[in-house]
Amino acid sequence: MPQHLWLFLVGSLVITLVPGADMALITRQVLTRGRAAAQATIGGNVSGLVVHTVALGAGLSALIVASATVYTAVKLAGAAYLVYLGLQSLRQARRTRSDSTGAATRPERRARGSAYLQGLISTVLNPKPGLFFLSYLPQFIDRHHSIVLQVALLGGIHILLGFVWLTVYASLVSRLKAVVTRPHVRARMEQISGAVLVALGLRVALER
Repeated sequence: MPQHLWLFLVGSLVITLVPGADMALITRQVLTRGRAAAQATIGGNVSGLVVHTVALGAGLSALIVASATVYTAVKLAGAAYLVYLGLQSLRQARRTRSDSTGAATRPERRARGSAYLQGLISTVLNPKPGLFFLSYLPQFIDRHHSIVLQVALLGGIHILLGFVWLTVYASLVSRLKAVVTRPHVRARMEQISGAVLVALGLRVALER
């Protein structure tokens, strides 16, 4: 059994609640594509966290941190993707102002698939989850028991917390959609979420 499990739960919950790229992306999805697309994005986020958990278990996270070149490449790729999503949101804001309906033109299945990939890619290319697992999670590992199983347990707890919180957050945004989908309000929200994504992307790129 991992050590001080309650302390890990508290720390993991705090980290989960801190606004980041995932929340900005989900806000954008709710406003532009609806709740179903946002839930698909959450599925992508969760899948990305699973990738980071497996990478930690396999020692790949340690390799990324040890290699400045690999870490920088992953960081810049993730930053570029966040900026790309942010610019897309800003462009959509301009379209919303000129289109009172703001209806999406993509088929529902394609929209969900794209939303899932956006969540997956943005999480996988974000080195911060890997650094969280590498620096925070090992502090609660009991080295006298199976490390792999403990990593899986703690990683699963963090992923579950993330899934629950992002789902609740998407639901809250969706309930307010009657207000925020008004053309001028929706355009402003898209501008804000787009600016946040761009800012997060630049922060990731410039952070040492």
